[in-house]
Amino acid sequence: MFIDQVEVFVKAGDGGNGLVAFRREKYEPMGGPAGGDGGHGGDVIFEVDEGLNTLMDFRYQKHFKAPRGENGMSKGMHGKNATPLVVPVPPGTTIRNAETDDLIADLTKHKQQAIIAQGGRGGRGNIRFANARNRAPELAENGAPGEELNVKIELKVLADVGLVGFPSVGKSTLLSVVSGAKPKVADYHFTTLNPNLGMVRTEDERSFVMADLPGLIEGAHSGVGLGHQFLKHIERTRVIVHIIDMSGLEGRDPYEDFVTINKELEQYDEKLLERPQIIVANKMDMPDSEANLKTFKEKIDDEYQIFPLSTITKKGVRELLYAIADMLEQIPKHQFETEEEAQTEERVVYKFEKEDDDIAITRDPDGAYVVSGKTIERIFKMTDFNRDESVRRFARQMRHLGVDDALRKRGAEDGDTIRLLDFEFEFIE
Repeated sequence: MFIDQVEVFVKAGDGGNGLVAFRREKYEPMGGPAGGDGGHGGDVIFEVDEGLNTLMDFRYQKHFKAPRGENGMSKGMHGKNATPLVVPVPPGTTIRNAETDDLIADLTKHKQQAIIAQGGRGGRGNIRFANARNRAPELAENGAPGEELNVKIELKVLADVGLVGFPSVGKSTLLSVVSGAKPKVADYHFTTLNPNLGMVRTEDERSFVMADLPGLIEGAHSGVGLGHQFLKHIERTRVIVHIIDMSGLEGRDPYEDFVTINKELEQYDEKLLERPQIIVANKMDMPDSEANLKTFKEKIDDEYQIFPLSTITKKGVRELLYAIADMLEQIPKHQFETEEEAQTEERVVYKFEKEDDDIAITRDPDGAYVVSGKTIERIFKMTDFNRDESVRRFARQMRHLGVDDALRKRGAEDGDTIRLLDFEFEFIE
């Protein structure tokens, strides 16, 4: 089964907790702080594996969670950093944030990697909080939570040439004739249910990758037929080979077929019509094909190259392959990539995103005040509430962020209930 779009949940590892510990060595019973830092949580990394050609594995596994970092240890020893979780994906995979639709990475080369979710840093041990005024702090941090998000993974086949046209015009047959690919070929519509790739080599030793894309029909851009599932695969190609059945045996007019398919490409993405397009007049071994081709040429613009061809007799195939190879030599590899894809040569996008410091205060039906915000929630998760010194530090951080003042402005009074995540506090003036 060919799977080319999935949505999964990824969770990077949390950082390990810092430790509160003191030196207890011989002759030094009242030694200073010796609690080490926690290790960093594991990242979730997507890596290209050229042996894959579908997202089938993601059909059975929808959650990916990296391990957390090791907790800090005594004698100032640092906890071990967690190993990253490496998830293999096929070449041509794009990863987007499912909520914002922002592009995170566009992976095309073997072994290319992208960090999709970053692991949390390890919490600091009490050895880090020692200073001249507090030489024996009983204070340590919990590890920072790792990033978590839903991502949309999409596969676009990596082909230099895309074969388009109505069902049963001979796309699969042509691919089987010019390459070693063995797609299913039969005399009925929608024989091809998945894109097929084939490596084509010309007699003068030039080579390129050709993709046979499932047949388009009128309305494909809006979800009619099978073509709408695979229109995105045309985005990667540099040359479009438009195959037309010149025999007219199915009762369709070849020129109308040409106009209809181009209209579908334009309505899916108007930039697709900027791609060089070669027209293949197929089934020229049939009786009415010559007359139909003559009429077709009278209606078509001179800018298009038209190659009469028969996949049965193989007449015209050699000339077509030379023309495609010549055209590809004139088109740079990444000429038609989008601005989003062109942001970096390696096609891995890392954007600096300022942390959201906004604090929202709402009220539950029972009258409790609910505090939320990325920064305050992260600080809360990194606080060890089993130690008084950590609690006092958290209170100072709340005041510094302006939470106390914001609660007063909302009408909070002494004794009111304050909720933060799944925990409750009492507001004290």
